[in-house]
Amino acid sequence: MKICSACLLGIKCRYDGKEKGNEKVISLSQKEVLIPVCPEQLGGLSTPREPAEQKGNQVFTKSGQNVSDNFNKGAEQVLKIAKLYGIKEAILKQKSPSCGCGQIYDGSFSKKIIAGDGVTSALLKKNNIRVITEEEL
Repeated sequence: MKICSACLLGIKCRYDGKEKGNEKVISLSQKEVLIPVCPEQLGGLSTPREPAEQKGNQVFTKSGQNVSDNFNKGAEQVLKIAKLYGIKEAILKQKSPSCGCGQIYDGSFSKKIIAGDGVTSALLKKNNIRVITEEEL
C-alpha cells in the first residue's frame, strides 16, 4: 500500500482542473493499493486554483498570495493518512510545489527547474517515508 498523487491516477485535481494520469501508475494500481491524495485540496485550496510555486520555505500564487498555510496543512493531512495506514512509500507528482521530489519550479513562474522538494514530499521524507516520482517507476 502506497500514498499516490491523485492526479497521477487520473483524478482532476490539479491547479488547472485537469489530471496527469500516468499509465505506469494506473497500471500499478491494478496490482497494489494506491491511496490517492491531493495535498493542495486537503489543505483547503479549490480546484481549479491559481498556479503556485515555492520561494524558499514559502509558497506563493502567481499573483503573489502566500498560500504556505494551505500547503503545510495539506502536507500534515497526507502525513496523517500515511501514519493511519502504516504507509512507508509514496508516489508523488514531480515538480509540484506540494509533491515534487528532487525537482521543483524556482518560484519565478518561468518554468525554471531547481533542486528541491515540495512541501508534502519534504514532510514525508522527514518522517521516514520513501518518496518516488512517476518518473522513477
